[in-house]
Amino acid sequence: PQIWGDQTDVPESSDWYNSGYIITWGSNVPLTRTPDAHFLAEARYKGAKVISISPDFAESSKFADDWLSIRQGTDGALAMAMGHVILQEFYVNQETERFIEYAKQYTDFPFFVTLSKENGVYTAGRFLHAKDIGRQTKNDQWKPAVWNEQTGAFAIPQGTMGSRWDGQQKWNLHMIDEDTGEQIEPRLSVLGIEDEIGMVRIPYFSNDGNKVLERNLPIKKLDLNGEETYVTTVFDLILANYGVNRGIGGQSAASYDDPRPFTPAWQEQITGIKREAVIQIAREFAQNAIDTDGRSMIIVGAGINHWFNSDTIYRAVLNLVLLVGAQGVNGGGWAHYVGQEKLRPAEGWQTIATAKDWEGVPKLQNGTSFFYFATDQWRYEDQPI
Repeated sequence: PQIWGDQTDVPESSDWYNSGYIITWGSNVPLTRTPDAHFLAEARYKGAKVISISPDFAESSKFADDWLSIRQGTDGALAMAMGHVILQEFYVNQETERFIEYAKQYTDFPFFVTLSKENGVYTAGRFLHAKDIGRQTKNDQWKPAVWNEQTGAFAIPQGTMGSRWDGQQKWNLHMIDEDTGEQIEPRLSVLGIEDEIGMVRIPYFSNDGNKVLERNLPIKKLDLNGEETYVTTVFDLILANYGVNRGIGGQSAASYDDPRPFTPAWQEQITGIKREAVIQIAREFAQNAIDTDGRSMIIVGAGINHWFNSDTIYRAVLNLVLLVGAQGVNGGGWAHYVGQEKLRPAEGWQTIATAKDWEGVPKLQNGTSFFYFATDQWRYEDQPI
């Protein structure tokens, strides 16, 4: 719901049958979705390849062609490494037309982001919006801008947050400038039209203390209202964050064997999964999406949700279906278990969320913390690296 704005963002289970490649990720389908399990078996009979990502050899693993036995709670590292491979091979080394067009139409990759500069190093700020570029429009601070290749100027596409509430009935996915009506061909990256290659600071949270990654990315200088403004795109920031090598120097990974975040070699020491397996699965997942027009699917379960900061794991996994243009495709995309994407029972947070402290005195116990300490669960949380 944080990402889509909608909880029920998944297909019915019969759509599994339409898939060409399925990853069951923290999802023990025969046990926890018993009535639906036959669709997974039938998809295999039809020819779909199935990958099981699970710490244990669970019931779902017997459905799988390959089983990745991952250390508990390290799923985010695996997903980031798979994303690194897909971005490196299908976006940078060789541009996959279908993926590029999908990213332009259905993701925020083309939108521009402002950068602040301090001591020669940049930090990402907020979206560049209509007000910044002098567009006089309602909700102008909620309408981010893209660069239109056809006109050589900034454009404001329909369907952004500002369009949702401006009453102009332009909240849609048509790639049309909301003011001029011109077709938009958004540019994904400023690489090639950049004014400089600069270094951006990216937060990095590790077991040996919080750190900052410093990665290179292309930067554009703009003169907005008499002020020099530095900008780049979401896509450029994504590539920098994943450590993809674009040939622009900096701390990008030299190869998949380079143990810098977020390479296959880096994840190996965290997840316990061999880098060769990660590279293979990532390539297959992306290639199947090319061969089947997006019918690559990830069935996600509670196994990756019951961890603190599990929303970051979710986002890392979800990125994969977006990178290969699978979300919104029958037989592809995101198939999670609706209703369990939270760590604690509702009583743990609804007092604050619904202002129940204004009603009477609720006598509630935070269920997660109670069981965490009362059962000595904290004794078993140590994850060796």
